[in-house]
Amino acid sequence: MLVLLGFALLAGAGTALSPCVLPVLPALLSAGGVGGRRRPLGIVLGLSITFTVTIVGVANLVGGVGLGSDPLRDVAIAVLLAFGIALLLPGLAARLEAPLSRLARFGPRTTGDGFASGLLVGGALGFVYTPCASPILAAVISVSAASGKTLAIAIAYAAGSAIVLLLLTLGGRRLLERVRTAGRGPALQRGLGTIMIITAVAIATNLDVNFDQFVAQHIPNVNVTAGLECSPTVTARLHEITGHRPKFTPANGSAACGGATSQVRTAAAGASQATLLAAAGALPTLGAAPRFTETQKWFNTPGNRPLTLSSLRGHVVLVDFWTYTCINCIRTLPYLKAWDAAYRRDGLAIVGVETPEFAFERDAGNVANAIGQFGLRYPVAQDNNMGTWNAYGNQAWPADYLIDAHGNVRYASVGEGDYAKTETAIRALLAEAGASVGGRGRPSGVVVPSRQATPETYLGTARAQGWLTPPKTGVGDYGAPATGSLALNEFAYSGRWTISAQPAEALRGAGIDVEFQAKNVYLVLSSPGGRPLPVRVLLDGRPIRASAAGADVRSGVVTVRRQRLYTLVSLPRNERHRLSLRFAPGVSGYAFTFG
Repeated sequence: MLVLLGFALLAGAGTALSPCVLPVLPALLSAGGVGGRRRPLGIVLGLSITFTVTIVGVANLVGGVGLGSDPLRDVAIAVLLAFGIALLLPGLAARLEAPLSRLARFGPRTTGDGFASGLLVGGALGFVYTPCASPILAAVISVSAASGKTLAIAIAYAAGSAIVLLLLTLGGRRLLERVRTAGRGPALQRGLGTIMIITAVAIATNLDVNFDQFVAQHIPNVNVTAGLECSPTVTARLHEITGHRPKFTPANGSAACGGATSQVRTAAAGASQATLLAAAGALPTLGAAPRFTETQKWFNTPGNRPLTLSSLRGHVVLVDFWTYTCINCIRTLPYLKAWDAAYRRDGLAIVGVETPEFAFERDAGNVANAIGQFGLRYPVAQDNNMGTWNAYGNQAWPADYLIDAHGNVRYASVGEGDYAKTETAIRALLAEAGASVGGRGRPSGVVVPSRQATPETYLGTARAQGWLTPPKTGVGDYGAPATGSLALNEFAYSGRWTISAQPAEALRGAGIDVEFQAKNVYLVLSSPGGRPLPVRVLLDGRPIRASAAGADVRSGVVTVRRQRLYTLVSLPRNERHRLSLRFAPGVSGYAFTFG
């Protein structure tokens, strides 16, 4: 935790020196250049308070109700305009300062004036300053939330920024004092008021965001906190706390830190259109999107006719490579469905590309059944020959590619996770296409996999691993069920089986025993012609009890009908057990997965 606190402090200081603070700086120096000696402290304190509150809670709140952070920017614009006009009209300034002076009792007991009004101006600037928070802050806060340390991290980050901003404000104040002592005080005050009004107009017309976009596009290495964000110490500490390390490298080869996707501003849970435009500017162009090629049957399209990318031009397109028996793919579907529901009206088009892993997944009827079972409403194409898969250079299930309204790939993500980052990229590209993006998607039925689980394995010879006696192609007798203990993650065949490269078909007395560590156990099964055939499920040598049985188990038995993924075990927590399966002749098994 100390490492993260120290990093947050340094990252906050670095943020105050980065280009995204430049649009705030004129108003900061102008407000601090007038009034008493306590005014700069009030400004920085107000900015830090609202900045901290926003990153901890307000962004999530306004995002949840679909407002975004535009109302917060509106508050900042109004306050800056009011105080700019007040500086131009001294009589109005005195009337405005009077009711706020009572707040000064909470400030430092030094001489001077203007602490209260400085607190208010700084508070408004805090809403504008919030988008400067880099993606690493979002990651640190997310991690800390699980341990209840969110506020500590936010305060450390804000404190780092506050120290640097206070030094900048005091330095600017000293410079302005020289001008004031030269007898140009009234002119200086009017000039500073004009600067504050110009700053408010710039924020209202998104000139600050356009500047941020320009920097992101043309000066990509200007981020002074990048070294900290990507440092081995910080990233290792984040991995230790989350227990998650990326399983796959994105197909475009970009690294998680310093790569294209890391520039997406995941910090802004309730990001405004302006902030989303800045996030879109940080996404690179990875090349023109390949066409949908060598596809077979299409589902959920008008007349089930094939789609083309040219027909989707103007939309933001999410191409999702999946297959319906892959548990990793299945766990992503709640998010895809939520995004389809939330953003289709804004111009998002999701296209599922069903690229089969097993031979039976080529069957259009099986795919149609899976689409109905999972409740998918977006278009899905069969990619039986892996034509579209190869066109994208894809390497794993699941994988997502985001295509902008001009037909260019702008973002790629492989494997589970990174849902917040992917959704932020979706929102950013929609905003770039001109959509007014509302609240975020709300996935339901999410299944969180175990952090430590038995590795997946296959029953056929092509990719079998962890078997006590490695399977061999052809008909074989694997003896009686294992009576002794198995090592963790060890599998054992028993009885007679016909084993090929992919499936293993049960014959007389066929069984499998496995010592596993997981919360959930899944197995891809099929039966000849869809004929219902039983598989008995035992846990630790006894018929599995209802409280531990998976969704497909009834009274200790799975009835195999269709060719699909079956849930055998669903435990309340990640545990170690002995699973024993006894197969009716004719049942074929393909692959175990655990999570």
